[in-house]
Amino acid sequence: MKAAAISMLLLVCAAAVGACGSQEVSVAKTSPYYSGAVLFRNHCSGCHTLSVVGAQGSATSIGNRVKTNGPNFNIRKENVEQVLYAIRNGGFSGAIMPQNIVVGQEAQQVAEFLAKYSGLQRQSVPSTNITLSEKAGAEAGKTGEAGKPEQGKGASGATPGAGG
Repeated sequence: MKAAAISMLLLVCAAAVGACGSQEVSVAKTSPYYSGAVLFRNHCSGCHTLSVVGAQGSATSIGNRVKTNGPNFNIRKENVEQVLYAIRNGGFSGAIMPQNIVVGQEAQQVAEFLAKYSGLQRQSVPSTNITLSEKAGAEAGKTGEAGKPEQGKGASGATPGAGG
């Protein structure tokens, strides 16, 4: 009886441990991005965070950060070219991420998936465009040779005292 109880307890514990961190991919299986999502979860989720695949590999605070924590793609937006560069070159620093962790068509699928789903939780920070006033812009445009202001020119553009 004890052996059966211990076996059952071990089985329950194994099932619980196996379920930790294995959230399902939230991308529909019919989506063109599904394969990239699965590849990302299988190859990248240990170091990167992205909710849509249940990946939680990024540090949550500076106090628990380790050098293998990659960027949080919930807030960091990427494009296909950036992702392919990082995959081929081992990230942007070339020190931690393995080069060519996926290659060929798989790399392309991961890049397209990440370009589509990264940055969905980034914050929008309001900004104001600052432009030069027309007067400042006009004054800045009155320069002579080598960017120096022209001096001694009259309205006609001729230098005073020059033959005439």
